[in-house]
Amino acid sequence: QVQLVESGGGLVQAGGSLRLSCAASGSIFRINRMGWYRQAPGKQRELVATITSGGMTNYADFVKGRFTISRDNAKNTVYLQMNSLKPEDTAVYYCNAGLREVATMQWRDYWGQGTQVTVSS
Repeated sequence: QVQLVESGGGLVQAGGSLRLSCAASGSIFRINRMGWYRQAPGKQRELVATITSGGMTNYADFVKGRFTISRDNAKNTVYLQMNSLKPEDTAVYYCNAGLREVATMQWRDYWGQGTQVTVSS
């Protein structure tokens, strides 16, 4: 069974930094795209950043220049370095991975349980 486990959320003042981590574990054959999404209260879940296995990145406009996504393929782990945080960045951040599980050899999306990020003004 595949699991994505996030860590690194918390409370930070505006202008501060946090680093999120997400490790995928289980019977994984291959991981393609990994990414981070977020959902604020009363809002829809939105894309923050994604990264392919080859290192190609994509960012939402509202985080460009402030957040950096990276991954360690050997550890099946994706990171999100968040700098210059703003109160509007407050949300639950979810890790996502498109991967092929050994048991089925089919591609599907997996989600982590989410980690809370709160930015105070």
